[in-house]
Amino acid sequence: MDALTLARWQFGITTVYHFFFVPLTLGLVWVLAVFQTIWYVTGDETWKRLTKFWGKLFLINFAMGVATGIVQEFQFGMNWAEYSRFVGDVFGAPLAIEALLAFFLESTFLGLWIFGWDKLPKKAHLASIWLVAIGSNISALWILIANSFMQQPVGYVLRNGRAEMESFWALVSNPHVFVQFPHVITSAMATAAFFMLGISAWHLARAKDEETRDAFGRSFRFAAVYGLVTTVAVMVVGHSQAQYMTGVQPMKMAAAEALWETADPAPMSLFTWGNEAERKDVFALKVPGLLSFLAHNRFSGEVQGIRELQVEYEARFGPGDYVPPVKWTYWNFRVMVGAGLVMLLLAAWAMWASLKDRLGTSPYLLTLLVPAIALPYIANSTGWIFTEIGRVPWIVFGLMKLDQGVSIAVTAGEVLFSLLAFTLLYAALIVADVYLLRKYARAGLGPPEPAEPALATAAVEA
Repeated sequence: MDALTLARWQFGITTVYHFFFVPLTLGLVWVLAVFQTIWYVTGDETWKRLTKFWGKLFLINFAMGVATGIVQEFQFGMNWAEYSRFVGDVFGAPLAIEALLAFFLESTFLGLWIFGWDKLPKKAHLASIWLVAIGSNISALWILIANSFMQQPVGYVLRNGRAEMESFWALVSNPHVFVQFPHVITSAMATAAFFMLGISAWHLARAKDEETRDAFGRSFRFAAVYGLVTTVAVMVVGHSQAQYMTGVQPMKMAAAEALWETADPAPMSLFTWGNEAERKDVFALKVPGLLSFLAHNRFSGEVQGIRELQVEYEARFGPGDYVPPVKWTYWNFRVMVGAGLVMLLLAAWAMWASLKDRLGTSPYLLTLLVPAIALPYIANSTGWIFTEIGRVPWIVFGLMKLDQGVSIAVTAGEVLFSLLAFTLLYAALIVADVYLLRKYARAGLGPPEPAEPALATAAVEA
C-alpha cells in the first residue's frame, strides 16, 4: 500500500481507539456532578459513595483518553503535512484554544477534585467537578469546530496557495457545528447511561444485601432516565443533522442510502445489495417515500442520486471520481442506526422496570444490559467512520482532496512502522482499560467510610 492509504488507516485506527474513551468521559462527568450535588444537598452518604465509585471508573477512562489523544495532533504535522500547511492557519486556531483553555480548565479542576476530598470546602470541591464537566464539553466543542471546517469550510480566504482565516466568528458560528455538537454530546451521554445501566444491572442481579440493592438501584433508575432521554435526543438531533447533510453534502446522503438515481419521492433502503462498479442495485428492499421524509419532513421531495451528483461535481470541481466508498458508507450508517434503535428499546424497558419497581423480577433485562454496554461504542465508532468516509475524496470538502493532503516527505515504510506500533500500543491500552474498568466495577462500593467526627459525636450524644 502507498503512503496515502497507510496514513488513512493509521488516522482511522488511532481515532477509533481514542473515541473509545472520549464519549464516556463527556457523558459520565455530568453524572458525577449531579450525584455529588445530591450528596451536598441531602447529606445522604450513599450518594457520596456512588460519586466515588463512578468517579474511579471515570478517572481510569479519562487517563486512557488523554494517552490516546496526544498522537492525533502529531499526525497532522507528520503524515498530513501538506494538509496542515494548507489549512493550518484556520484549523490550528480551535485546536490551540482547546488545548490552552478547555483542556487546562478540565485537567486543573480534575486534579483539585481528585485530591480535594475532605480537604477543600465541600462547596469548592463540588464546584470543581462542575468545572471539569463544563471544561471537558467545551473541549469537545472546539475540536468539533475544527472538524466542522473540514465538513463545511467557512471564514477563510485563499491566498498564496493556502487557506487563511478571514473571520474567526464565521469559524466558530459555522452552522455545521450546531448540528454536529449536539449529536456528539447526546451520544456521549447515552454512552455513559448504558455504561451505568450495565454495571448497575450486574450488581443488582448479584446483590445479597439491601445496601447494595439500594445504591445500585439508585444508579440504575438514574441511568434509565438518562439513557432514554439522551437516546431519544440522539435520534432527534441526528434527524436534523441528516437533513442538514442533505443540503451541504448530498453525496454523503446518497451514498448512505445507495441511491444511484435522483428520486422524488425518494425511498429509504432497508437492505440493498448493489453493484458499486456499475452503480446499480442487484437486490434492494426499500420503503417508498421514507428518505424524502428524512430529508424534507414530508413523504415527497427530491433527493439527489449518485449519478447526477457525480456529473454536477465534475462540472463544479473538475474531472475526478467524487463518489465515496458506498458499501462502507451504507453499512456503517445502518449499524449506527440499528445500534441506536436497540438502545432505545432497552432504555424504554429499563425505564418501565424502574417505574413499576420490577428490577428484582426482570432477570432477562438485567442480563441483557451487561453486553448492551457495547452498543453505544458500536454506534459511536460506526457513526464517526460514516461521517469521515462519506466525505471522500475530500479532506476539506470542496477545497482539498485526500491525495493532496498527505505528506510528501514521509515514506510508506515509515507510515507502516508507526501504524503497526500505535495499533499494537493502543490495543494494549484498550486491554488495560477494560481490565481496570472490569476490576473496579466488579469491586462495588466497598465498605462505608467512617463517619465524620462531628456526626459521630452527635450520634453518641443522641
